[in-house]
Amino acid sequence: MRLGLLASGRGSNVEAILTAIHDGRLDAQPVVLICDRAGAPALEVARRHIVPAELIERASYATREAWSTAIRDCLLANRVDEVALAGFAAILDPVVVDAFEGRILNIHPSLLPAFAGSVAPEPQAAALREGVRSSGCTVHIVTNDVDAGPIVAQAAVPVLRDETVESLSARILVEEHRLYPEVLQWVAEGRVRIAGTEAF
Repeated sequence: MRLGLLASGRGSNVEAILTAIHDGRLDAQPVVLICDRAGAPALEVARRHIVPAELIERASYATREAWSTAIRDCLLANRVDEVALAGFAAILDPVVVDAFEGRILNIHPSLLPAFAGSVAPEPQAAALREGVRSSGCTVHIVTNDVDAGPIVAQAAVPVLRDETVESLSARILVEEHRLYPEVLQWVAEGRVRIAGTEAF
């Protein structure tokens, strides 16, 4: 499976995925990392793992469509089979989503459909405000509706007494790093199917 990664920030999920590949837990070939922010630590993560990295900044393009087209063309040029959003802060336009329909995964730090990004930009803080007793993370198929694609897998964590955004985020991140490579391996093995709005 030729894997393309998209990231914007520190790259901790990129690190988890590339480490899983290195350790033999994920049967994938990382062919490109696309980053939309110069200086993002994710670029250094890619360099350390000897993965080609491309900087495609929104500010370098006259329109959002032109920027999105550049991302799509980079993925196509690298003959990517599957795309993993790993801390990519921007919402993908249809020009990318439609080109890789059913082949883009995202991990979101809540138990979707609760606290989707379009409703709660900071889902961990929203979970604490709402007083929920558990939160977690969700791996889902990306569609043109934000955080509304078919759910592939979820991992729950309890919300503890005296929880802070930082402590909850850290415990959710541990589950993200475990779950995302596992789901990508399911994809590599052909074990994920999509039927309408459901993934199984």
